[in-house]
Amino acid sequence: MWYNIYMDRNTVDILGYGVDTFSFEDAVDYIVDNHGQVITINPEMIECANKDCRFKSIINCAEMVVPDGIGIQLGLKILGKNVKRIPGIDFGKALLIRANNLNKSVAFVGAKPEVIENAVRNIKSELPNLNIVYQHDGYFSDSTDIMKELQEKRPDFVLVALGSPKQEFFISELKSVLPDAVMIGLGGSFDVWAGMVKRAPKLFQKLGIEWLYRTISQPERIKRIIPTLPIFMLKVVKERMIGR
Repeated sequence: MWYNIYMDRNTVDILGYGVDTFSFEDAVDYIVDNHGQVITINPEMIECANKDCRFKSIINCAEMVVPDGIGIQLGLKILGKNVKRIPGIDFGKALLIRANNLNKSVAFVGAKPEVIENAVRNIKSELPNLNIVYQHDGYFSDSTDIMKELQEKRPDFVLVALGSPKQEFFISELKSVLPDAVMIGLGGSFDVWAGMVKRAPKLFQKLGIEWLYRTISQPERIKRIIPTLPIFMLKVVKERMIGR
């Protein structure tokens, strides 16, 4: 397969954050060829970054920012920008398939010990030739040793599931150690791959409302989502009105 290594980024702005407009396949092609940090952005991350200038800088300095949350897609639509959503869990799986096909090495960091064990086992079952050179659970207070171990293993792809923004901070630090790697934060994706959390039915995925299914399944998420999403959308509407 031929990949367009000369493909350029084209971003659109939403509340001061640049979001890439790639199609799913073009996004995979671009980051595999150019390496760096992938941010799977959603409204919660933007609200968090608005309160943390370091996190905001990490997002704006990332090599790719894909619209993971349906809120981002709807927000951009309000601003007159038609950008398709790229679910982080699907993007992560596509990177693993690409790594498998290109014989690239992969590292997994994050989640509970039993989760990462099951996730790696299931992925290895699905992609038996995948070269997994490193794995470590997310239960650590000091990342120094993990950084050293990753530097020694030098994986081409690093998938991190520490929750946001911890995973983005971790990857930002790791970039100086592995400048030629593709790195992405995937939140709860390891739990799904491990078979310990059921992913939303296809209809919810297609409509871009997996967050609603997860909220129904995990009511404790309501406290986090309910204030954030409406506030985010109101800010987007205000930005649209000011821009007119």
